[in-house]
Amino acid sequence: MDTEKKTRYSTLIVDGVKYKTLLTDKYKKRSKFKEHDPNVLTAFIPGTIVEVFTKQGKKVKEGDTLLILEAMKMRNVVMAPHDGVVQTLAVKVGDIVSKNQLMIEVV
Repeated sequence: MDTEKKTRYSTLIVDGVKYKTLLTDKYKKRSKFKEHDPNVLTAFIPGTIVEVFTKQGKKVKEGDTLLILEAMKMRNVVMAPHDGVVQTLAVKVGDIVSKNQLMIEVV
């Protein structure tokens, strides 16, 4: 008797072209792609919040300094990406943030 393993092909769409392929377990367990949200400012490096120049509900203009994140003895200025209102201020002076942690949301 012939024992054949049934193979399950998956369809991937890349630039509008469909491809049938076998996916590895590593690929299936990968973290899913999440599109960048320009309203959400997250820590790009672990560090400490040393100064906060805004508060929740405050109107900000593009380029306004919102806070300073100190990492590896360097002070990184975090600025408003666009005009808007600070909807969420998730950090305060002295907070230690990890990479990709939410700091501010501007809408």
